[in-house]
Amino acid sequence: MSVAKSEKAGLLARIRKTFRGMHNEMKKVHWPNRREMTTLTVVVIFSVAIVALIIWLVDLGIGAIVNKVFGLGL
Repeated sequence: MSVAKSEKAGLLARIRKTFRGMHNEMKKVHWPNRREMTTLTVVVIFSVAIVALIIWLVDLGIGAIVNKVFGLGL
């Protein structure tokens, strides 16, 4: 089954148009400088550490409750 030449050209034109649009959108993106990237990285690491601490404390609490209820000596 062969595809008509006009359909191939239409497909290539649509692909080209899509990539041109993506390129134009990428030019609009605000890329952070070194200082912003460092600040944001520190914020993310700090936030992850806080959430990990909260999850660890909740896990300890649930573990203590389960041990008390079921009397497991783990």
